[in-house]
Amino acid sequence: MGTEHSKNEGQRSMVFLRKGPKLPAWEDALLAGREPKSLLKRGLRYVSLSLIMKGMTSTPDFLWGLHEVQKLNLSRNQLVVIPPSLGKLDRLVVLNLGGNCLKCLPKEIGLLRNLKVLFVNMNCLKEVPAELSLCRKLEVLSLSHNCISQLPLSFTDLTSLRKLNLSNNRFVQIPLCIFALRSLDFLHLGSNKLENIAESIQYLVNLQILIVENNNIRSLPRSLCYISTLELLNADYNAIQTLPDDLYLLRRLRRIAWNPMDKGLHIAHNPLARPLPEVVEGGLDVLFNYLRDKKERN
Repeated sequence: MGTEHSKNEGQRSMVFLRKGPKLPAWEDALLAGREPKSLLKRGLRYVSLSLIMKGMTSTPDFLWGLHEVQKLNLSRNQLVVIPPSLGKLDRLVVLNLGGNCLKCLPKEIGLLRNLKVLFVNMNCLKEVPAELSLCRKLEVLSLSHNCISQLPLSFTDLTSLRKLNLSNNRFVQIPLCIFALRSLDFLHLGSNKLENIAESIQYLVNLQILIVENNNIRSLPRSLCYISTLELLNADYNAIQTLPDDLYLLRRLRRIAWNPMDKGLHIAHNPLARPLPEVVEGGLDVLFNYLRDKKERN
């Protein structure tokens, strides 16, 4: 009887253990005595490690010894700080820190000289370390959904940067350093506090996509019309009343766009002065002809 009772208790315990919460992969590996390097995945392009959604409030110490890793995903955790040891991972090409609780980045991020892609979106950053400008190979940078109001002037050194997302921050004006980033083809400044776009925007000669929706912009600068590469200009939800006469020079804008994902000119939800609302309703060709004729009359 006692033996049968013990057997039943053991079975119940085994069932309980099986139904318990599953350990994160890295904890499971360490408890099993496995080498942390066994967590690395070797793809065709990168040696990668993903610790996404592990509920981490701090980074595991073993991480900084994985010098081989080139692609690291620590997104959607509860990380409050990234230690200076980050600088040891000098082979990193892609780093995703999005969706955490970071208030700052370590200055040692500047040691990641091979970094090409960095996501720090959806955190609590108020500033960006000047040392990030030492990552001269950086091509893609997302700092969206933070509390940033300015960028360090040293950002002018990020000459390889092609895509920059600064949306949902606290910028009152476009940082001057951005106008030096001549390789930019994508710039997102939506949902900030911008009141104008500086004439210096014309220096972004390779810009294809410019998003400034949901700001307080009152007018578009004439110089914007000289960026012949523009294919998408989103100025929805602003305070724009008039449009520059030279807007018709943006020949790569194919349509008046209403879907946020479409290329073209987005100018909805602005207090456009008459007769612009009716002209816009007629489509882009009608708008461009109106602006061209207006310019010739003047």
